[in-house]
Amino acid sequence: MSDETNGCTGRVLVLVLPEVNLLDLGGPVQVFDAAAHFGGGYRLEYVGEADGLRSAQGLQLAGLAPLPTTRPTAGDLVLVPGPRLTGSDRLVEPAVVRWVREAYDAGARVASVCTGAAVLGEAGLLDGRFCTTHWSLTSAMRERYPRARVREAALYVHDGRISTSAGISSGIDLALSLVERDRGPELAARVARELVLYLRRDGDATQISPFLLHRDHVQPAVHRVQDHLAQHLDAAFTLRELAGVAGLSPRGLTRAFTAVTGITPFAYQRQLRLERARCLLSGTDLTVEAVAARCGFRDARQLRRVVAEAFGVPPSRLRAPLRPTA
Repeated sequence: MSDETNGCTGRVLVLVLPEVNLLDLGGPVQVFDAAAHFGGGYRLEYVGEADGLRSAQGLQLAGLAPLPTTRPTAGDLVLVPGPRLTGSDRLVEPAVVRWVREAYDAGARVASVCTGAAVLGEAGLLDGRFCTTHWSLTSAMRERYPRARVREAALYVHDGRISTSAGISSGIDLALSLVERDRGPELAARVARELVLYLRRDGDATQISPFLLHRDHVQPAVHRVQDHLAQHLDAAFTLRELAGVAGLSPRGLTRAFTAVTGITPFAYQRQLRLERARCLLSGTDLTVEAVAARCGFRDARQLRRVVAEAFGVPPSRLRAPLRPTA
């Protein structure tokens, strides 16, 4: 357990802002709730500047504890789900900014999801720190908070007691990472399984994973093949077998797949295998041989070769990726 998480109280104060995005709120909250169900000791409290707020999606939210009556303490976690920003000069109410700053000064950890990073920026908590936000807002972040060290190719970033995540669903990845730091990888993995998360992503994964790339089309036959490849990474398929999954001829599958993704089915399969291998190498203690077997490579030698070609480093360098520190 790192210095930043020693003394974790398990208390999670969820700061609910007007026009909050529901997935920014619900995804991370469900991670901590599931962790609590499995004995993780988390306790969720919801706070806001005012009660009866409206979410960005139109749902009314009530039962929020007033900010002035809620005092974060050392070891608490303040979670800031992202609101829909209006683009005005005053992004956050001064009372909210002051409360977040006081929470940090009291020793609490502060974590933001997506546009919630603006709250941290307004409070001056990003000055000199590595951070991230939704990919569409990184340039605006750099302009408004010039002392922040904004990272684009990251799903989430921990820098001391400050944590930030990229867009929307990456808040779930951030929450799982916090559970892992607080309570260990076994609990985080159990929560991920409970929430039926297909793949836990580490913070240095690109914001658009290969498991999500090439899926912005409406060709159901190609989607079936993509799902089949993702669910059987360790299996070897012929083009005819994949064509059977799609309900097309081999030539028809190649033509349809390339038309909507820009790559062949086997090039897509290679991307998935490489991403899975990278995650296993950086996030587990499996041997290179075991990783190769799980990801469909012939042997460790082939895995070493393709990893070096794709990432420019041997598998051993992916074991302990360098993380920036302030």
